[in-house]
Amino acid sequence: MAKVFLIDVALCTGCDNCQLACKDEHVGNDWSPIAKPQPEIGQFWIKKNEEVCGTVPKVKVNYMPTLCNHCENPACVAAAKDGAVYQREDGLVIIDPEKAAGQKQIAEACPYGAIYWNEELDIPQKCTGCAHLLDNGYSVPRCVEVCPTDAIRFGEEEDLAEDLLGTEVLKPETGCKPRVHYRNLPGKFIAGTVYDPEEKECLIGAKVRLQIGGKRYSTFTDDFGDFWFKDLAIGKHNIYIDMPGYATYVQKDIFTKECINLGDIPMRKLTAEEMKDKFTTGEKKLEWIP
Repeated sequence: MAKVFLIDVALCTGCDNCQLACKDEHVGNDWSPIAKPQPEIGQFWIKKNEEVCGTVPKVKVNYMPTLCNHCENPACVAAAKDGAVYQREDGLVIIDPEKAAGQKQIAEACPYGAIYWNEELDIPQKCTGCAHLLDNGYSVPRCVEVCPTDAIRFGEEEDLAEDLLGTEVLKPETGCKPRVHYRNLPGKFIAGTVYDPEEKECLIGAKVRLQIGGKRYSTFTDDFGDFWFKDLAIGKHNIYIDMPGYATYVQKDIFTKECINLGDIPMRKLTAEEMKDKFTTGEKKLEWIP
C-alpha cells in the first residue's frame, strides 16, 4: 500500500522543527543506497515556506512545509536513465545515488523544485521519506516525529482515507499525482477599517458585503471598525459597505492576486435632504464611490 503525507497548514506554527530534524538525520550521514549525505547548507529536503500577506496593520503570516511529493506518476522517474530513480512498493520515490551520478536532468524535471543538485557529489538529492528508518522499524519520518502540533502526518493512504477527504495537492495540472496532501491551504484576503472622517471615529457594526461572480459573502465591522474576508480565490471582487445614516460605499474590481489591505475607508454621511429622500423612496440607492 502507498504511503502518503498529510499536512494541515492551519496547524503549522513555523517552529522549524521539521527542517532541523531533517538536517540532523541527513547532514553528515551516509544512508546508501537510499541517500548520500545532505549538504549542511543549500538544500532543504523539507522546507518551511513563509508568506507574509497584506500591509501593516492588516498582515497575515502563513507557513507551509513542502517536500518531495513522492508522486504516483513522477516526472523524475521518466527523466532518469538506467533506473536511477525508482518507486518503492510503499510509494516512496528514491534516487539511487550511484546510478544518478551526472544526471542533472533528474533535478530539472521536477515541477515542484523539490530535487536539488549536489555539485560536490555530482548527484541529484531530495527527501527520501526517511526510507532507511522505515526499513528499520520506524513508523514515521523524522519530520513527522518532531512536529509538535501534528501539522505533518504520515501513513498508509487507506488508513488516512477519511482524513484525506477535502484535501488538495500542489499543481495538480502537472499530472504527477502527488502523494503529499494539504489541508487549509491559505487563500487571499481583503481587509479594511471603516470610519467617519468628520467625527474621526471608527464605525462599529457596519455591514460589509463582498461579491465575486455569483458568490456573495457578508460580515460586520468589529469594535475597531475592522473587517476581514479570508481565504478568497484569486479574482476580481466588489465591496459594498452599508451603515445607517451613511451613503453605501462601493469599490469594484478589487483584484486578489495578492492579499489586499484597503486601509482606512471613509464613509460619507447623508445630508438631511438625502435622508428624507431615502426615507420616502425606500428603494433609492445613495452610493459613495471615492
